[in-house]
Amino acid sequence: MVDAMGSTVPRRQLGRVLRDLRTEACMTLDAAAEAVQCSRQKMWRVESGLGPVRGVDVRAMCELYGARRELTAALVALAGETRAKGWWHAYGDPVPDWFDLHGGLESAACRLREHAGALVPVLLQTRGYASETCPRRPGATDEERERLVEARLRRQGLLRRRLPRPPRFEVMLCEAVLLREVGGAASMVEQLRHLAEVSRLPHVSIRVLPFAAGAHDGALAGSFVLLDFPLGLRVDPEPSVVYQESLTGALYLDRPAEVTAYEQAWVGLDALALSEEESRRLIVKTAEEVHHG
Repeated sequence: MVDAMGSTVPRRQLGRVLRDLRTEACMTLDAAAEAVQCSRQKMWRVESGLGPVRGVDVRAMCELYGARRELTAALVALAGETRAKGWWHAYGDPVPDWFDLHGGLESAACRLREHAGALVPVLLQTRGYASETCPRRPGATDEERERLVEARLRRQGLLRRRLPRPPRFEVMLCEAVLLREVGGAASMVEQLRHLAEVSRLPHVSIRVLPFAAGAHDGALAGSFVLLDFPLGLRVDPEPSVVYQESLTGALYLDRPAEVTAYEQAWVGLDALALSEEESRRLIVKTAEEVHHG
């Protein structure tokens, strides 16, 4: 039986990275289990994210696979979070911010649904827009900020990858996002034209929530991302996850009642948003008439 205790988010991410490390080391599950003196079933459970993991076991696996010291330390710290019932990842906590937790979930998802109430979603940002909106963390150098911007832009390859098939990406964009000037008028014209272009990809849907929608459920929920995962080799798919980011960290929610609440908020957004074609016309019109593009 799957261990009911603990948030599934750190467990799943830890399992994915350990599986990738084993694959890169060209080791079978049986060989790895024998080397660290545990059962094949235990190794499979760890890689599948089906229960809490001891740091000592993670360290042994990392040494076996030849993982870098920094990555080993990050994974051991992540193992310590696998018993948490709910999970808040704070920037600067034992799991370092360079370890892209959300990116791992994002790349594994088959469907992403994002409600963007303040800014253009990261997966749709131009370089100029990303440079202006990337968090300015205390003490970070210009070089470090540039690396964060580059990491942000690399994530966008997700939408144009060939294999595995890119996820379905659905965006509900508040009209205020189109009007808010970020980086100057020219930057906004470039960003909005990019939105119009990307919205034509067959697996991308961008819809605008007009001001006339009023105080809808999405406005109360704030910006969030719903991540759904494929069935893969499982009998049941991995549980969906709700992701919310703030200035100091990120909140991951995966309890059924929590996910259901955000699913219901999404249904409300879907009923109020403009169609894809109407949204595209509004995006282009805003670029031309508001930002003088």
